[in-house]
Amino acid sequence: MQPATAVVADLVAAIDPWDDLEHLHRTRTLAWLTSTDDIYRRHGPSTPSPHLVAYTVLTDPDNPAIYLGLHRKSGLRLPMGGHVEPGEHPLTAAHREAHEEIGITPTFDITGNHPLFLTITTVTKPARHVDVSLWYILRGNRTHPYTLDPAEFDGGTWWPLASNPLPASDPHLPRFTRKLTAALSTR
Repeated sequence: MQPATAVVADLVAAIDPWDDLEHLHRTRTLAWLTSTDDIYRRHGPSTPSPHLVAYTVLTDPDNPAIYLGLHRKSGLRLPMGGHVEPGEHPLTAAHREAHEEIGITPTFDITGNHPLFLTITTVTKPARHVDVSLWYILRGNRTHPYTLDPAEFDGGTWWPLASNPLPASDPHLPRFTRKLTAALSTR
């Protein structure tokens, strides 16, 4: 296993699964990382599949909500984030994506500099592939106006963590919001 892949494996192994599905995703991700070092997207949108993604979920912990952007390519309301570059540490990717897509220098002090959540998702648009996503939590403030990269997003909206239903989004968002709510309640 290459050193960059080993770092990702350590991050994944340290995630405390929220539920049986996250436990299964962690087990499958660790098996994938053991089987290959080809974990970074080299050709968009889908080569290789699976490949590694870092979500950066802008969160207001004082008025519990997350900021979701209307993603132009998928048509879904998604957290900001993107593909981890070859050899890049996922936290570095989260910093880069926050800067590129939200225009901020992120602060990861709510749950720390490690991913809170792990998912494996089959994406169908613009081309079918599998994303292995590490979900990082960054501090936001609902009273601050955030401007998202217009090439990627058609604006953004704060969604209270207690929202029911949540908007059309990543299929794992409802599970993520439950895990985030639990993490915020223990702070």
